Amino acid sequence: MTFPKFFADVPTILVRDRLAEFLGAADGGLIEYGYPDAVKLAGHSCPTVAGSYLLSSRVLQALYPDEIPRRGELRVDFRDRQESAVTGVIAAVVGLLTGAAGIGGFKGLAGRFSRRELLSFGADVAGEMRFTRQDNGHSLCAALHLAKVPADPRLAPLLQELLAGKGDATRAALFAELWQDRVRRILIEHFSDPDLLSLS
Repeated sequence: MTFPKFFADVPTILVRDRLAEFLGAADGGLIEYGYPDAVKLAGHSCPTVAGSYLLSSRVLQALYPDEIPRRGELRVDFRDRQESAVTGVIAAVVGLLTGAAGIGGFKGLAGRFSRRELLSFGADVAGEMRFTRQDNGHSLCAALHLAKVPADPRLAPLLQELLAGKGDATRAALFAELWQDRVRRILIEHFSDPDLLSLS
């Protein structure tokens, strides 16, 4: 599998998963995620997947400033319904990185390590979503502002052309290049940009 080269330059996310440690799946429970993991989960790379990865990284850093974030020990509540727009895609990436899961999540072992119902939708939250630590109750509301990294003006016309079946291989290659260039700018040039994310 060959990904665009910039994928390797995106900062990784290190978490500690106590279930993984307990079951012997990862030494010390330490798991390192990279952007390609989010792409494999979603099956594609787009601004939404990139933004969800970036948002998760920044929120985890903010909630665990002096320690390795604990995967599986966060609750995530979304303002919108799961089927609304791209909420489901965002939730999938956020769930991968935080371990939070819905009704189908792991139910735990003797009351420990449960991830079930740590992911909810249609919640009354200030931002697009709220992350809450289960150990101390500290929470943050977050919202993405991907419009701060606009698409190339050629992208929309190319998309319509290709969807209408009118483009050729050269036009398709240009579209893919421009599409991933916006992803690159989000994840490389704006990964630490305070204007790309609201935290409260």
